[in-house]
This record gives sequence, C-alpha cells and structure tokens, in this order.
Amino acid sequence: MRDARNNLGISQEQLAHLSGMHRTYVSSVERGERNISVLNLLSIAGVLGVDAGTLITGLSREPRVKP
Repeated sequence: MRDARNNLGISQEQLAHLSGMHRTYVSSVERGERNISVLNLLSIAGVLGVDAGTLITGLSREPRVKP
C-alpha cells in the first residue's frame, strides 16, 4: 500500500481524504496494525488505481510479533 501511495505522490492524509477514511486509520492499516474490511480495501485500491489483490499479495500468514 505504501509503495502504491508513494508512486502516486500522495500523503497518507490525502489517501484518507480521497477514500473517505480517517488519517490515523489509513496510517495504522499501512503499518499492518489493523485488520481492514473488504469494502475499505476496495476503496483504497480504487483511489490508488491498483487491483485490491495487489495490495495483499505477499502478506504472510504468520502472526506479527511485536517487539
């Protein structure tokens, strides 16, 4: 998600505004700290102009371990 956002040259705040979400929500999704609904995933993918599958490709099934 971060790569696609950076490729467009938009900030997290701009992505949040364009997708109708709160800036802190978008930030926490980008950092992998939140589970995201399919509707929100589709909204973000639409704003970024990428397929939703592209955003989740390569995600591990392993749980994240917090340091």
